[in-house]
Amino acid sequence: MSEDPVLTEMLALLERSPDVLPIRVRVIELLLDRSRHVDALAHCAEALVSDERNAEVLALLQRCTTALVAASAVDDEPIAADSPIEPSVAASERDRFHPDRSEPDRDQPHQYDWQAAESQVGDIIAPAFVDPASVGGAADTFISEDDVAFIERPNLTLTEVGGMDEVKRQLDLSLLGPLRNPELAKAYRTSARGGLLLYGPPGCGKTFIASAVAGELGANFFPIEIAEVLDIYLGAGERNLHQVFETARRNAPCVLFFDEIDALGHKRSQMTHSAGMRSVVNQLLTEMDSMSSSNEGIYVMGATNHPWDVDIALRRPGRFDRMILVTLPDYDARRSILHHHLRARPVAGIDLGKIAKRTDGFSGADLAHVCTSATQLAMADSITSGAVRPVTMRDIEIALAQIKPSTGAWFESARNVVEFANNDGAYDELAKYMRRKNSR
Repeated sequence: MSEDPVLTEMLALLERSPDVLPIRVRVIELLLDRSRHVDALAHCAEALVSDERNAEVLALLQRCTTALVAASAVDDEPIAADSPIEPSVAASERDRFHPDRSEPDRDQPHQYDWQAAESQVGDIIAPAFVDPASVGGAADTFISEDDVAFIERPNLTLTEVGGMDEVKRQLDLSLLGPLRNPELAKAYRTSARGGLLLYGPPGCGKTFIASAVAGELGANFFPIEIAEVLDIYLGAGERNLHQVFETARRNAPCVLFFDEIDALGHKRSQMTHSAGMRSVVNQLLTEMDSMSSSNEGIYVMGATNHPWDVDIALRRPGRFDRMILVTLPDYDARRSILHHHLRARPVAGIDLGKIAKRTDGFSGADLAHVCTSATQLAMADSITSGAVRPVTMRDIEIALAQIKPSTGAWFESARNVVEFANNDGAYDELAKYMRRKNSR
């Protein structure tokens, strides 16, 4: 193969920064331009691991698949890849989809009718995309035309969150109950004002729950990443934060959700060298303290993996004064998560209950990784054998053998907090959960 300096340089750059998606996308484009479809397909799989719904990558994957089908028909590009699936397993799956197919002559050039294969498995492949026309909430919730790019309108509710009954109960007690029963809340002199802080191990669905709360309330959802607020210039972070609240006010009712709130509201005592950050924290306190008519219909929620690093001022009454522990998914939640990540993929013979039993201690992100890895195994075997086949329990088992729970370090930190820094009882709920977890 002749030297290709552009592609060589991009591959070297990708090797140094494998997690930078735009670089991998450019590599895929270059490979497709050079008709290196198998290599491009491998990079598509890698890209979808980090962002499985990326429209640009999915479009490139479609190009790649179309090219492979055409190439297979004329046999001008042999398809070859190392497959981690045992040959006997691949053969049995191939025979299941091609009962009348005789063993190919391995001395002859490989040809395969991909269109016929797609027709055979069409009944097990669910639609890859949700009809955009069906997405969205009630028409009576207003989203400012200028804010459409930032505000979401969730179409899910807490009934679609599998398991997590204790989390749902606390949400109903501290937020949803008062909002659904305003007269009763008034009689008991309570309200849903202030902020609600979700905390727990990483990858356990805190953002998903916050979005479901917005759907439950029939409200807009405004998720904020810390990078969207912080700025290197003095005063810019405070202006950004004020603009965030103004945007939420324009689109009330609205759930304003701050992810990784510990980075924004880190203890001011630990910010002796960052006057700018202390000013941003003060601005957040000011915005949240104005829970009056100007913030009517604004429900502030935050999420953090490390609540013990959140400035204590942010947890006073009227701010993030209520905390809910979002733990590792229970059995029902694991079944729901697995179903969510496999439902749009070609699968056969998947026993969700069996997988859920084997994945106690896995976070939601861990379970998503298992599903993605199993799908890659099935796709690689399909390319190698030339027979399209679905994801099976065998693929899941191989993925499970390679993937371990990722939250061990978090629980080590949490154990120290529970044992040595829980004098005020703020983490009693966490302490009870860890005792139950250790006793199993």
